[in-house]
Amino acid sequence: MKKRYLEAAKLTKTVGLKGEMRAQVLCDGCEILTDFTLYLGREHKPVEVISAYPVANDMCKLRINGIDTVEKAQPLIGSILYLDREDAELPSDTWFIADILGLPVYDIDTGVLYGEVKEIMQNGPTDVYLLKDKSGRELMFPAIPEVLLNVDVEGGKIEIRPLKGLFDDTEAVIDNDSNNSENEGGTP
Repeated sequence: MKKRYLEAAKLTKTVGLKGEMRAQVLCDGCEILTDFTLYLGREHKPVEVISAYPVANDMCKLRINGIDTVEKAQPLIGSILYLDREDAELPSDTWFIADILGLPVYDIDTGVLYGEVKEIMQNGPTDVYLLKDKSGRELMFPAIPEVLLNVDVEGGKIEIRPLKGLFDDTEAVIDNDSNNSENEGGTP
């Protein structure tokens, strides 16, 4: 069952004397925090983030409406800001990370189960999915169209076609070098 409230940010420390806080961003970016009503803590108290801007990698500095002193901000440190999934409309080829974590990943051609998604790293131009197989071995693949072919959140699975050399399991790897040279590096 999909969670209604999704983690958007974690408040980590106060900044200055006017109630600003630093937060670890747990969604696609700081700008999203100002686009929606967010819900504070497990009680899901509605709050409005009136400003948010990036300060480092996955961190941002933000202000919550009504929190205008360090004394008001301090008790909120450690709290999670949540997004109500019903408030967000996603494009057809986009998913909430919370819905992908734990999904099994299969080879689309052979049916080989590679493992379950344990983490999605968003540090570069494309996401990288981290899997763990039954033996505990970690595997990674880039979420590019040539590899990530089908995400079926409702059906509970992801299907990929690994590029040559991506995984040690060479039986399930498709050799793209044997494709027609007119299709340089692409998928047939």
